[in-house]
This record gives sequence, structure tokens and C-alpha cells, in this order.
Amino acid sequence: MKIIVDGFGGDNAPLSVLQGCALAVEEYGVELIVTGDEQKLRVAAAENQVSLKNIEIVHAPDVIDMHDDPVSLLKAKSQSSMAVAFNLLKEGRGDAFVSGGSTGAIVVGANFIIKRIKGIKRAGLATVIPTINGCYLLMDAGANLDCKPETLTHFGIMGSIYMEKVQKVNNPRVGLVNVGTEDTKGGELQLGAYAMLQKAPVNFTGNVEAREIPAGAVDVAVADGFTGNIILKLTEGLGSMFSKKIKGIFMEGLGGKLAALLTMKKIKDFKKSMDYTEYGGAPLLGAAKPVIKAHGSSNAKAFKNAIRQARDFAAANVTGEIETALAALKAEQSAEEQA
Repeated sequence: MKIIVDGFGGDNAPLSVLQGCALAVEEYGVELIVTGDEQKLRVAAAENQVSLKNIEIVHAPDVIDMHDDPVSLLKAKSQSSMAVAFNLLKEGRGDAFVSGGSTGAIVVGANFIIKRIKGIKRAGLATVIPTINGCYLLMDAGANLDCKPETLTHFGIMGSIYMEKVQKVNNPRVGLVNVGTEDTKGGELQLGAYAMLQKAPVNFTGNVEAREIPAGAVDVAVADGFTGNIILKLTEGLGSMFSKKIKGIFMEGLGGKLAALLTMKKIKDFKKSMDYTEYGGAPLLGAAKPVIKAHGSSNAKAFKNAIRQARDFAAANVTGEIETALAALKAEQSAEEQA
């Protein structure tokens, strides 16, 4: 298995990227290609004693940052670390791609360089988020602000396959994020998507309200990118607030500190369960090859886990499974039209 990594994608690049790559090689036995300014990468590795064992460096002199127009990836920034990485994936030099760079540029690269799976009109960001008893997949988490019912149906199908094949969830429950659970709730988008998801090859459990999602009501929460991104950002903000509140409680006075000592293991377990670095990144489902968007502020641990996620994504042949599911859905729709 060979994974291609954008060496200059993310707030802490290139050092955290290289450190994460070295950890992934040691722990998972993968081979890696890292793109970026070769001299800067080698200097960063040497100065910080980061091993480059099983890591090939492919020179890319430019960088696309958060302020650049995402479309510049195709021409003006065609020699950036991200663009070069996408083209290596297109050429078959690797099995999957990981970047902590601009979300917009990653979506552009996936759509125009890698292309989409046949039958998929919109690739979507699928983010794994902790719940009270496990995790769920939120899709779309921000790649497509305006969607059609067909798009949300595809999100449900792709999300279900990903959760089953990569997260090992048996018969994932797919819910449509809405303002109520009744099938009459929502606007035209939600009403149309509800009708289509009922006929899709997924375990559709109906509408789900946002407050029920953290309690584990569904395994896949389907939403347009506008709604999904709000859910994601609010979840991140609440997680940070709860962490600070809990820390404040246990650090207040002698009694709090003694309580902290007695419950330290449970506190650490809880913190780990809510740590985004454990999940790695967000797969861009719908792209013809595995693409993982790592968090922009990823540290070495997060990049290591994003590489693991990319490896599992490729090994599970998720794109092939999605193609099969879409073909079955299309055949069923054709049969209904002819009946």
C-alpha cells in the first residue's frame, strides 16, 4: 500500500506532516510519497531527527494556501505540493491521498483531476464524529452548500458503504437531518430526499433531529453541506467548551484535585473518545480514488491516523462498492419506470 501525502498541507506543515508520516511507516508498514519543496522537507526532517525510511519525496516548489483561489490548483498553482500529489494519484503512483490543506482546493482537485465515480454528480466530505456510545458519519460536512434530493441520496449510499466497510458498522442506520422526525417535515430538499432515500439500498431510518445525533440515533447523518458544516463547527465548539469546563471543575480547590486523581483514567478515556486526532480526517466520498482531508490544525498523531484512514479506505475498495450500489439503484429505477 502506497499513500501520497501533501507535505505542505496544514497549519503545522511540513514538520507535523513528516512526523506523522514517520509514525505511520513505523506503525502501519505503509510506503509513502510526500510532495513539496524537497530541500525544505529534508532540512526539516534532519533538524528534527525525523526518519525518512520508506518515504519518497517528490519535488513540488509551490504551495497553495487558504487565501488562494481553489481553482488556481489547476493552472497557476499546478506545481504546488497539492496539485503534484493529485496528479501522482491520477497516474496511479499511489493508492490514496492525504492533505491538511485548503478544503476548496481539495474538492477542486478531486473533481477535476481525479474525477468522480460514474453516476456521482457531487463528491462530499464525510466526517466521523464521536457519539455517546461510538461514532457517526456526517455527510456532507461542507463541500456542497447547495444540494438536490438526488445528491443527498447519494450521500446516504456512500456514507453507509463507508461506515460498513471502513468503520465496520453492521447495517448502518442512515438518517436525514431535519427539523422534526415526521415525514412531512422540511423544505423541498428534505421532502424530496426522504422519498428517494426510502427507495435507496440503505437502512434508512427516517428523519433525525440534530439533538438526537450525539446520542447515537444514527450511524450516518445526511445533510447538505451548509447544514452539515454548522453541525460540525457547533460540535467542535461544544467539545472545546466541555473540556475547559471539566478541567475547571477538577482544578478548583483541593476537593476537585483529589476527585481528578481518583477519576483520572476515566477522564483520559473520555478525552480520547472526543479527540478528532483519533479519527484522522474526512474522506471525500464520490471521488474516483481515495482522498482524505485532514484537519488543518492536525498534529503528527492526526496525520498518522489520517494515513491509516487512507490505507483502510483503499483496502476496503469503497469506490468499487459505491459503483456497484449506484448501478443497482439505477437498474431498480429503470425497472420502476418501465413498469
